[in-house]
Amino acid sequence: MSGLTIAASPAVISLLHIVLAAGVTGHALLHKRDPGSAMAWIGLAWLAPILGSTLYLLLGINRVRRRAMNLRSRRPATRVAQSPRAPLRDDHLAQLEYTGQRITGRPAEAGNAVTILRSGDAAYPRMIAAIEAARCSVALSSYIFRSDAAGIGFIDALIRAAGRGVQVRVLVDGIGAGYFLSAAYRRLRRAGVPVARFLHSPLPWRMPFLNLRNHKKLLATDGRIAFTGGLNIGAENLTLHQPPRPVFDTHFMVQGPVVAQLVDVFADDWLFTTGEQLAGDRWFPLLEPAGDAVARAVTSGPDQDLEKIEFMTLAAIGCARISVKVMTPYFLPDERIITALALASWRGVEVDVIVPERSNHPTLDWAARVQIGPLLVAGCRVWTHPPPFDHSKLMTVDGIWCLIGSANWDIRSFRLNFELDLELYHSGLVREVDDLIGNHRGSRITMALLDKRSIPVLLRDSAARLLLPYL
Repeated sequence: MSGLTIAASPAVISLLHIVLAAGVTGHALLHKRDPGSAMAWIGLAWLAPILGSTLYLLLGINRVRRRAMNLRSRRPATRVAQSPRAPLRDDHLAQLEYTGQRITGRPAEAGNAVTILRSGDAAYPRMIAAIEAARCSVALSSYIFRSDAAGIGFIDALIRAAGRGVQVRVLVDGIGAGYFLSAAYRRLRRAGVPVARFLHSPLPWRMPFLNLRNHKKLLATDGRIAFTGGLNIGAENLTLHQPPRPVFDTHFMVQGPVVAQLVDVFADDWLFTTGEQLAGDRWFPLLEPAGDAVARAVTSGPDQDLEKIEFMTLAAIGCARISVKVMTPYFLPDERIITALALASWRGVEVDVIVPERSNHPTLDWAARVQIGPLLVAGCRVWTHPPPFDHSKLMTVDGIWCLIGSANWDIRSFRLNFELDLELYHSGLVREVDDLIGNHRGSRITMALLDKRSIPVLLRDSAARLLLPYL
């Protein structure tokens, strides 16, 4: 009998492998939009018996989207949904405004005031002051939130706000804010401040947290003032204090009707993470016009917002007639973005891309050099700015429109991360952003410079690009 059992074991294992691999094949064919991704998972399932199928079950199935849609379908709307309407503009960017509403489902809101804040030196004092002045609600979301010289001021202000009866909610990323140890999270929780960690769980059925991150940076107080952009909370952003590795960044203070959209984004993430609904006048008061900028929140993530920031970027490049200017800490987009920029250059648009001479991730710098070549061939101009490292994510079109926020120009931000950007129509503000981008133009990268790379360096750069979705 034992001989029969031993003999049967390989047959049972083989049958299990075939059943699992066939199941992976069917699921991937039905649910994976990218043919390369589908082929990779199917190949892994068949070529790595049982292990490949197990990895697909843990990492390849987008449980986040299903969970998000189930929760958000039960959430009451904070405003009446609008059908796509005639754009507010009457120039060549009118179609971009209309496209934005079709992509995001949000209207372009007029009557906003937006102030540029450079790095933590300018932004942190205003953000902490807004928390101290809050009387109804405080919503804070940050990818990185350190309990250091920068973070302590926020932690203390949040604790004081909760102590005087303000509704405080804090959301930090499960990896970016410290997976094993998150001192800011622990301090807030011990003080009784409602705080949560986004996609933070060691349980196998919650494994998407390994590669999916909430990269948004948002603070909103009393539903009336918001701060958003690329700025995390950490002492490295206090550049006037001369930290060992300073990080410059750009943040924005926003007032006006679009703040409701930003609070709504936070409320969605809080519901997704905790199951608690945020509603009512504390969070969504009636907002009066505060300026003359037209604005709209643009979100993306591996849920119902899949690729929306990338779609907005493509639409904006396609509408450009005069200029496209981009400043990003990491330049690793897919072929769609590369092609759109090249086509813009070929039709006479001035395309400028500014990247760091050295970022805080050398592997990303290596991979970026592979992406730059096709742009140079098309006539785009690519520049590096010297240290210190600048983490700003900025894009402008024709001196009229800009896109600012948390999303880098890489596959991770466009496809995997949960991101928040803000599109703005305002010539004065966009001129300021244009100047900021232009002031960072340092050395120009040329084909001659790229061609000087040795074979080992070329191989290193090309190999680094294969790791893009996981960096």
